[in-house]
Amino acid sequence: MNGRRTGRALVVGGLLVAVLTAGCGVRPSAVITGRSAVSGPTQGIGVYLLAQGDLALVLRQPKATQAGAAPAVNCSPSSPGGSPCQPAQALALLAAGPGEDERASGLTSEVPVGLGPFTVTPGAQRSDLTVTTTGAVGPLSANALDQIICTVTDAATQVGLVDSLAAVSIVGPDGARPPRRCPIR
Repeated sequence: MNGRRTGRALVVGGLLVAVLTAGCGVRPSAVITGRSAVSGPTQGIGVYLLAQGDLALVLRQPKATQAGAAPAVNCSPSSPGGSPCQPAQALALLAAGPGEDERASGLTSEVPVGLGPFTVTPGAQRSDLTVTTTGAVGPLSANALDQIICTVTDAATQVGLVDSLAAVSIVGPDGARPPRRCPIR
């Protein structure tokens, strides 16, 4: 009889474990789609837009503005160590806001359209940048600041103006915002 009790106990115990663990795990959900992964060499200028409030890198072609014309950029191509033209151009593309396809994908921006044109000035130590705008910087949200900082840092790093951990100061006619680094680096 001990053999039968042991066998029953094992079967009941196994069924109990199966029933208890069946409710654990991942709950069913709808299919969650994302953007396709980038493959191969990429071309374009990176700008950081917002996807559900989080920074998202988007590649754009230099002439891909909403108006279809190249953005106005103030830069000095003779700057040592690389040209600030590409970072200023990236900021102009960012300030143009999301394009129609980007908006349809749920991308947004908190950078005001009238913030530029921009001037980008690298620091002497390759560890900082100053972005000068023609628009007010005081009312910029934390997301707008992060979009500007990450966009200019990415572009300036690509042309060798700064390292990827550069601190960025944003200066406008109403004052300056303290230096910050891109939060996703």
